[in-house]
Amino acid sequence: MTVECLTSCGLAPIIAAEDVTMPPTLLLCLEDSYLREFDAVVIGVTPDHGVALDRTAFFPGGGGQPHDTGELATPDGQRWRVVSVRRGTAPGEVVHLLDGPPPPVSTVVQGRLDWERRYRLMRFHTALHVLSAVVFREFGALVTGANLDVDRARMDFELEDLAPERVARIEALANQAIARGLPVRWWTIPREEAEQIPDLIRTKVNLLPAGIREVRVVEIEGLDLQADGGTHVRNTREIGGIRIVGTRSKGRSNKRLEIVLTDDGARSESEAS
Repeated sequence: MTVECLTSCGLAPIIAAEDVTMPPTLLLCLEDSYLREFDAVVIGVTPDHGVALDRTAFFPGGGGQPHDTGELATPDGQRWRVVSVRRGTAPGEVVHLLDGPPPPVSTVVQGRLDWERRYRLMRFHTALHVLSAVVFREFGALVTGANLDVDRARMDFELEDLAPERVARIEALANQAIARGLPVRWWTIPREEAEQIPDLIRTKVNLLPAGIREVRVVEIEGLDLQADGGTHVRNTREIGGIRIVGTRSKGRSNKRLEIVLTDDGARSESEAS
């Protein structure tokens, strides 16, 4: 998997309280992928109906994983749909785009994720880690691109051949790994330590920005260890299974696998909470 995009992608400046230096948003989702609700304080607003919060469980998108959606609410019953989430114009800023004029700075809000969407993205993201681990172990192929959504995902590899028998083997090995119920963990390590771990960056091009001093890593026990900034399930069994539904040649040495999830063996949403 690719390292989460850590560069600015904001379109409008954040306006904070007068004479206040706005701190970065604490990304709760990187510590606890299963956090569905949280309390926060508005620390900035944008002209395009966006708000920055002091903390958030909304994933702002990156590394091929889309942003979360959901809602914000105030104690007096006001509600806003969170229709998009993006990174701001400065490091650490996260903007939640709302469906109407935002609450003012210093407003206390509660955030609620669209959990069904988030959980499905978590399953897909972890499935891509399994897929990349299987392909790397079998063929030594690096990842050249990846993307996922709620209905399907794709991953591109530095491969010259995707014959039907090879595709079938990749699918079988991936599903065997998923069915083993392997624990999935994540933590952060210093960049210097990360650079000593072989194959931690599994992409053809190292996408880790030069200024990043700490690296978040995701481990699937006994199968995979990669630098990654997305959200994941705690156990591969939650993925359920995958089916490769398409292949595509993107060049002589660049091949694409498209997958969907199967729900066989997947734990229920309530069990995953």
